[in-house]
Amino acid sequence: MIHQHVDRYVQLHRALGKKFDAQEKALRQFAIFVAKRTAVSITAGLILDWIREAPTPNATRVRFNLARAFAEFLHGEDPRHEAPAVGLMGRGRRRRPAPYILLPDQIARIMAEALNMPGQASISPLTYHHLIGLLASTGLRISEALSLRSDDLARDGLMVRSGKFGKSRLVPLHSSTRSALEQYLAVRRKVRNASDDLFVLGHGRAPTAARVHVVFVRVVRRLGYRNSTGPGPRLHDLRHTFAVRSLEACGNDPHAVLRHMRALSTYLGHVDVANTYWYLEATPVLLRMIASATEGAFVGGAACGFR
Repeated sequence: MIHQHVDRYVQLHRALGKKFDAQEKALRQFAIFVAKRTAVSITAGLILDWIREAPTPNATRVRFNLARAFAEFLHGEDPRHEAPAVGLMGRGRRRRPAPYILLPDQIARIMAEALNMPGQASISPLTYHHLIGLLASTGLRISEALSLRSDDLARDGLMVRSGKFGKSRLVPLHSSTRSALEQYLAVRRKVRNASDDLFVLGHGRAPTAARVHVVFVRVVRRLGYRNSTGPGPRLHDLRHTFAVRSLEACGNDPHAVLRHMRALSTYLGHVDVANTYWYLEATPVLLRMIASATEGAFVGGAACGFR
């Protein structure tokens, strides 16, 4: 019976546009655990017993929150299902890592160094070079870039069909970015037995995200931007850098920032504009402006605050 409830719960979340793959896998494990206990309904005790088998404290919290949300879903239909109290496992200490904002010349050096990376085929360095350039100039997620097809380069921009939560969007391109992609495609057409992937290696298929992360780390270490122990730029920081530089381009006009924030949220494929506001924390220029505006409003000055 619990397995059938999991089916409905997973279908509900996927109907909302979520992938829900990892959550489904965990809930299937929970259903097996409940079945072994021959229980017909979920109790707080069952959830607590299940999360004790988690390998790490963070995994314990993840299991707890997932099972609790599932129990609440079932409780709405049948009060025999119990959900433990909110926050029983506490809040995780893991914080979102601070972004590393790259300078324009650093990005240029990273792209140039990618051309020097060894590969089994001549297309490989070109692929990493253009892939990094696209991430830097558009702010795409690496998963979105690797899911692109060779015919997704349209007249009006780049069609991103595999965005987060299944969202698709058209991403406008600067003329220089379009020109670079067209030059890359001309070389890519010579790859034998190539798939429909836009970015391919010698075997004709796109590299994995893990492989791109490895190559990026090797490149930035060669350039001295990152060592084996200290922090340094990550691949996702190309997206952070794009967002922060876009907001900084608004200057000292808070209203321009607010207008641009919504456009940037759509461009980046954020489901909630609140996710885009996080980038204000990484933009010292804007933080100083916000602080000044807030201080001015608090003391009755003429500064214009955010509304």
